[in-house]
Amino acid sequence: MGKVCFTLTVFFEDPFWVGVFEYVEGSRLSASKVTFGAEPRDCELLEFILKHCQELRFSPAVTTVAEKTVKSPKRMQREARRQTSAAGVGTKAQQAIKLQQEQNKLERKAVTREMREAEKARLFELKQQKKNEKHRGH
Repeated sequence: MGKVCFTLTVFFEDPFWVGVFEYVEGSRLSASKVTFGAEPRDCELLEFILKHCQELRFSPAVTTVAEKTVKSPKRMQREARRQTSAAGVGTKAQQAIKLQQEQNKLERKAVTREMREAEKARLFELKQQKKNEKHRGH
């Protein structure tokens, strides 16, 4: 069984604060994006994680390179600061979220297409019924 890592990155994406949850298991990365309104405090983030972590919809897994080197805490802190100031979100997480958005879009399109076809069929049946009622006596 591989290593499991769960990280939360919070950043400001005008006009809201956004949190990206990244779940890495072995060499597979899944991500979920949550929009917070105002800037969340640490206690609010902890409360959100404890209450709503099971409700998060993660994207399909994307392959990623697993890091095995052990780094000093100061170096890790510097890298985290550099990542959040420069890009905000890891590119793999962005790809995973984009993939999830595309899947949701396809699902929505399929549902609306089915509803449109069902409505069209209902109207056709209604039209046929009216037509048959007009010719009832002849």
